[in-house]
Amino acid sequence: MKIILASSSVYRRALLERLKLDFEVMAPEIDESPLLGESGQGLACRLAEQKAQAVAGLLNAPANCVIIGSDQVAEANGEMLGKPLTVERAIAQLMRLSGQTVTFHTAMAVMANSEISASYVPTTIQMRPFNAAEAARYVDHDQPLNCAGAMKTESLGISLMQSFSSDDPTAIIGLPLIALSQKLRELGFQLP
Repeated sequence: MKIILASSSVYRRALLERLKLDFEVMAPEIDESPLLGESGQGLACRLAEQKAQAVAGLLNAPANCVIIGSDQVAEANGEMLGKPLTVERAIAQLMRLSGQTVTFHTAMAVMANSEISASYVPTTIQMRPFNAAEAARYVDHDQPLNCAGAMKTESLGISLMQSFSSDDPTAIIGLPLIALSQKLRELGFQLP
């Protein structure tokens, strides 16, 4: 079976490459706006499924494909945090997170034979207190402008944290490889 990653994320692509399986990438075109009253977890789960379904629709859902959709939503104090896109907004977003708890809701949907299997892996991060100068230095170094929560935990962003809790350390980067590996083995792929 052919594996297709339904994502335009370079981070998800790099994570999937770790599994040493051949795959293709197709960018899903979906509206990622939250629904009224939707939680961060609900949004991430819905978008992961919609991404897989959108790519399946583009392919006319061939039976010989495994399509992987994934999404992540950062949430702190009841506020969903998007990608900051600018240096100024990244610093402002980080300053709102200083000393706070942030939950990164990571969801994955795997579509095979027209059936979807979903996984959800939350990551809770307690941010340490830091000042605006530290936030600005961090943003200047890592340029986390396309990252929800304005940080890259796989890089210098780890220095802004006090603690980290998750069942899967890859979930925070955007694709939970433990759950994905299990699902791919169930579908007949040999890992490792």
